[in-house]
Amino acid sequence: MTKSFSMKKRVLLSAVAFSSVGVLLAGCSGAGAGGGEADGPVTLTLATVNNPQMKDMEELKGAFEDSHPDITVDFVAMEENDLRDAVTKDVATQGGQYDIVTVGSYEVPIWGQNDWLVDLGPLAEADTAYDVDDLLPPVREALTVDDSLYAVPFYGESSFLMYNQEMFTAAGLTMPEHPTWDEVAGFARTLKTDDVAGICLRGKPGWGELFAPLTTVVQTFGGSWFDEDWNATVNSPEFTEAVTFYTDLVNDAGEADPVSTGFTECLNLFSQGNAAMWYDATSAAGPLEADDSAVAGKVGYVHAPVKETEESGWLWAWNLAIPNTSTQQDAAWEFVSWATSTEYIDLVGTTLGWERVPPGSRISTYENEEYLAAASAFAPITQDIMLAVNPTQPGVNPQPWVGIQYVTVPEFQDLGNQVSQDIADVFAGRDTVENVLDKGQELAQDAGDAQK
Repeated sequence: MTKSFSMKKRVLLSAVAFSSVGVLLAGCSGAGAGGGEADGPVTLTLATVNNPQMKDMEELKGAFEDSHPDITVDFVAMEENDLRDAVTKDVATQGGQYDIVTVGSYEVPIWGQNDWLVDLGPLAEADTAYDVDDLLPPVREALTVDDSLYAVPFYGESSFLMYNQEMFTAAGLTMPEHPTWDEVAGFARTLKTDDVAGICLRGKPGWGELFAPLTTVVQTFGGSWFDEDWNATVNSPEFTEAVTFYTDLVNDAGEADPVSTGFTECLNLFSQGNAAMWYDATSAAGPLEADDSAVAGKVGYVHAPVKETEESGWLWAWNLAIPNTSTQQDAAWEFVSWATSTEYIDLVGTTLGWERVPPGSRISTYENEEYLAAASAFAPITQDIMLAVNPTQPGVNPQPWVGIQYVTVPEFQDLGNQVSQDIADVFAGRDTVENVLDKGQELAQDAGDAQK
């Protein structure tokens, strides 16, 4: 990620794209309390997203607390958009509410550059049991700025297409290993019934909800948020075609209430057998193959659909980081290192089932015979896709940042949120794609001008 930050060594907080904070924070950097540790028992507060893998971590935290009797870890689990809002507010205002935060690959380099996060590199290197070199290279690179490692991955992911094999067989359809979006749209419209969605695609507003999959569609259609010179291209023909395709497909063959549907809702819909296909994160495969899934053993996994590119999967990791404001940094690292270790991966495998192991974080996971046996349906393709995607140029045209389903500048959080809110009106039939993207173009140009 160093490439996108070496252009301008500055703290980019303009009206800060952190609109939820409600104040300008220019020049605010991490003058936190440092690593001073309190005497006696320690209680750590961990803010995290309420995804299945994080629920597993909370379920298993007793093993850590048993081996660290002076440390208690309190989880504060939130829906994805709420987590981003709460944690951004806290770190940007130096609130100090959390000792450990779950943050995405988008936030880590920006927050690290702002000195809001502890550099974990020295702690990881000094921890002889941790094996930092085992972290999957593309994920580790995304969390590193100027040789400083500001977070460690809990799990990493790309994106792929999941489909119900029984439904395809019954309809006489065959899914290619590398489908096009036109093929997928045809399948979805064929398989759509009153009771079953032909495909589930996120429609919930939020740059990390709707625009995670939608940006990859834009890129493979030949569009992008900006050109090489940071000129906005949001209302370009390619961007417009992609958003029109996506919203039309959802309205024709998707879930009933797209604006209320994000990752969790699609997971529930597909795992209950109420959707024929789902394009989303590779990390969804573990829950789909778990014992409580109605589609376990019935799911096929293929590469993300494309139009003009060879691949179109994203690259993401949910990571654990320590805010500079934490007064319990040593204890926080004890938990962070445990939850992202090979020891924890083995604990999940032997306790909850190998298919539930957090994927995409460590090389050794994909050398573990027990995991590969249990996750044979999705582990090899997950690794292949994560190593095949190109975060430097994921679309047709070159871009001046490193990132696939997001633009690695602080302004993108607000930009993506606002445009996605307007697209909600397209789903509802209250506005047109062209009008929404014309408004988005103006917002995007303001963000692009800030980079020039």
